[in-house]
Amino acid sequence: MGTSNSYGGSGGSKPLIPTWLNDGGAPNGSQPAPAPQPPPPIADGDGANLLPGVLPSTSGVGLPSAPMLPAVPPAGDPRRYTAPRSNFTRFVSSGGRDSRSLGRALSQYVSSSSGGSRNAARRMAVSRKSTAQLAGVLNSAIGGNASTALRFIGLERLAGRPIEEIFLAIMDVVCPDGGAIDDSIAREAFVETIVDLAENGITDFDTLTAAQVQTILELNVAHAIEARLCNDIGAQSITLPQDANEAADIQAQLFEFVDRSVSDAFAANQMGTSMTQEQVTRTIDSVYEQAYLILQSMAEAEADKP
Repeated sequence: MGTSNSYGGSGGSKPLIPTWLNDGGAPNGSQPAPAPQPPPPIADGDGANLLPGVLPSTSGVGLPSAPMLPAVPPAGDPRRYTAPRSNFTRFVSSGGRDSRSLGRALSQYVSSSSGGSRNAARRMAVSRKSTAQLAGVLNSAIGGNASTALRFIGLERLAGRPIEEIFLAIMDVVCPDGGAIDDSIAREAFVETIVDLAENGITDFDTLTAAQVQTILELNVAHAIEARLCNDIGAQSITLPQDANEAADIQAQLFEFVDRSVSDAFAANQMGTSMTQEQVTRTIDSVYEQAYLILQSMAEAEADKP
């Protein structure tokens, strides 16, 4: 994967959930932080009340108080990735034969390093948003409405063009390159999804079916989670095998593990083509969270094999 080779991995001391993540669309009912309340009126020297949040000055003119900023979260445990990274390296070093180490790496990553499936999904805010937006575009294209769907996002000029070209343009609309690792992960997932289209028999944007749309979304979510895993615990070890076929087999095993989890998560969250965008967003949020939960369960079962 391009992302796994371009990034040195997440530092363990970074906050588990960064402050900039205002969780626009928290999975499964989690609520955003309440808006800060204005401070009470401040009295001047004569006992008269000034406007809320305005400090008195010696010249008699009220000065605005400093803005209220969110509290800085405590630093994460700098060793929180150590165990899953070690087990993932053992899996890679074995040439992919030590599947128990892969199971331990993935289960430790979700349960301990990420703080559970809910937090793991929250960290995927950019990918969740781009997947939900992609779902909205694709759902509106089903049934011969491709031109209308493209016109809605300003890409009507691409009507009738090859599907790969259309998807690259959609990528720039729903997940523009912002330079941050989270943006890179979302775009990496999009590129990998485009690569997989032909292999899954999806070659014509004008004739998309509901089943094909679900396949595309499953691929997108699976590639996003895989990219996050590789950047957090496998940034360097995925390149260890000297044999190209062995490296490809290792990556295929990891993706199969993730893909099965995502497929099961989608099966538990049926997505109708007539959903509103808000309903689509909630469904995608739930898919990400349940995919991590299922991944942890499957990984634990693999780690416990004799």
